[in-house]
Order: sequence, then structure tokens, then C-alpha cells
Amino acid sequence: MFKFSLIKNDAASSARLGKFTTPHGEVNTPVFMPVGTQATVKTLSPEDLESIGAEIILSNTYHLFLRPGHELIKEFGGVQKFMGWNRPVLTDSGGFQVFSLKELRKITEEGVTFQSPIDGGAKHLITPEYAVEIQEALGADIIMAFDECTPYPATRDYAQESLDRTLRWAKRCRAAKKDRGQALFGIIQGGMYPDLRKHSAEALVDVGFDGYALGGLSVGETKPMMYEMIEASMPALPRDQPRYLMGVGTPEDLVEGVDRGIDMFDCVMPTRNARNGTFFTSFGRVAIRNAQYERDKAPIDPGCNCYTCRNFSRAYLRHLFNAGEVLALRLGTIHNLFFYLDLMRNVRASIGEGRFKAFKKEFLMKREKSDA
Repeated sequence: MFKFSLIKNDAASSARLGKFTTPHGEVNTPVFMPVGTQATVKTLSPEDLESIGAEIILSNTYHLFLRPGHELIKEFGGVQKFMGWNRPVLTDSGGFQVFSLKELRKITEEGVTFQSPIDGGAKHLITPEYAVEIQEALGADIIMAFDECTPYPATRDYAQESLDRTLRWAKRCRAAKKDRGQALFGIIQGGMYPDLRKHSAEALVDVGFDGYALGGLSVGETKPMMYEMIEASMPALPRDQPRYLMGVGTPEDLVEGVDRGIDMFDCVMPTRNARNGTFFTSFGRVAIRNAQYERDKAPIDPGCNCYTCRNFSRAYLRHLFNAGEVLALRLGTIHNLFFYLDLMRNVRASIGEGRFKAFKKEFLMKREKSDA
């Protein structure tokens, strides 16, 4: 069964130290979840993930529904056994992916009909009930309610209409859920309108979920707008349940989110950037293909203890990327995910020791200097 324990509140901010228990183990919060869209974190094995300290990963309902199919994964005992990962998994509902199809989908009160981009344009209908059924078959520890991801920009009328539909769908997801071992999270929407965000949070709490997520952010809005939407949502949410900011974001976003009371994050940014040759470091980003690194004997980040930084130079990594070697992608991904996970380890330590605000100030100052 799912259980969240709040360990400590930071005295100078809304940051929280916590832990949640799932059928596949415990997860310390605040936490960053590597994205394993198709039941794999690209270029890494489950052993790699364990070695860098990942405690939970995210997989995607939409993609696994289309390929290889949730019923097949159920035959293998669930997504963990299918992929050889023995720790917790969260599945998002597929709402974001379905709505991003635009020309290939149609939204009705029943659900969303869409054409598959991978099997000859076959039509599929995902309803709130079916989204829950798929995720129960996948066997994830945390599953998400089916929502409509409000685009940016959106008029107030559209944001209201979209929010109302998401709330109706949330109730249907709650009623459809059968597996008592899985946690079900509701998703707050409302576009970039603070009062709609507040209303969405309050209404979802009235329905009753195991945790609450903020969706429809990091979709093109400014950073101050995103932070304002987080702040508008937080007061309505229960203290003793986790809060999840979906699809966010940069290292700075994670620290700012923690400051505002967020417990969980996911984003493709560290893995996608790694495959493109961009490394996150304590002093900013490193574009390893640049000529300045051709003879550079230093590791990517001298202060990093990941496998990549302990063993390889910038010059070697630049060579791998420019030569198109697959190892470049793996070593880059190991470093970037280690950086994100280590950031969250340091965030948790700073909250536990009562120095989160000082940690945040020092962290952001280093980033600003590197940008300058």
C-alpha cells in the first residue's frame, strides 16, 4: 500500500522533507524521477540507474499502450518485471501525449479518440476509465488520473472548460480504480489563471486522491508565471500528501519548486540534453562538442563523483560525440542523471539540516555567474 510520511518542514520556506512507501520500496522526497518513456531510460540499464541512486522512474501509459500493449506487459507481471527494474514506477496517464497529437485527436466528454502514429493510423479511444485500466495492467506503484493538458496560451473560457472536463474525468478515474495497492494522483489544471488553479486544487481534494500533481506547466509560459501557478495551487493541498510538478525542468526549476513545497519532479531534460552533447554541471552547462574541449584533460565537472567524471576527460567525451559513438550517449546520460539525483540528495540534506535557503542562494549564485 502507498503511504506518505512528512518528516520535516523547512522553517524559512515551504520546502519539505518526506518519504513515501510503495509495494516496490521507499522513495525519499523531494525526488527527481528519470523518464523511462517506453519502459527504459534511454541508453541506461536498470543496473546503471541503481548505481547512480535512482529510487523511482516514470514510464508513459500512451506509449506502452501502443507498443507493446498493456495486456502483454501484464502477462509478464507488470512493468517492473518486464523491464527488470525492482523499484517503484510512476506512469503518467498519457493525457499530455494524446493532446499533443492535435490534428490526430478529437476530444469529447467520453474521452479522446486519436489516430496512432505507429500502426498505420489506427483509431483508438482512451476514456478516463480505460486510462486507469491500462495503468492497473501495467502495475505501476503510482498512476495518474486522465486529464486534458490545457495548452499555452489559452483563453480563460477555454481554460475553464478544459479544467471542468478534467475534474469530471478525475471523478470517473477515482470511481474506476480497482487496485488498492496502487496510488492514484489527481492533476491540477487551469491554464495560467491563478484562481482557476486554486479552484482545481480545491475540487480535486474534495474528490480525494493519494497525491496531487500540477499539470499544464513548462509548456511555453515564463518562469514567473509557472512559479505563480505553483503558489496559487499549494494552499489548498493537504500537508500529509505528496505534490508532484509534472514535466519540470531545469536544475533551477527543481530548487525553486522545492522552495514552494513540491515533492516530486520528472523531466526529459537531463537525458535528452545528454544525447545532444550538453552536460549539466555545478557551474552551468557544457556543450562538449565545442572546439575548446579538444585537448581538455579535465572531467566534465571536477566536483562530480559520477562514473563518467571519475574516468573520462572532456577531450575523450568530445571525441566520442564527434565520432558518433554510442558510448557517448550512455556516459552523457549517466552524468546528467547523476547530477540531477545528486542535486536532490543535497537538497534533502539541506532541508534536514535546516539550511535550505542558504543552499538555494549559493546554488543559484553559481548558476548566475556561469550564465554571465
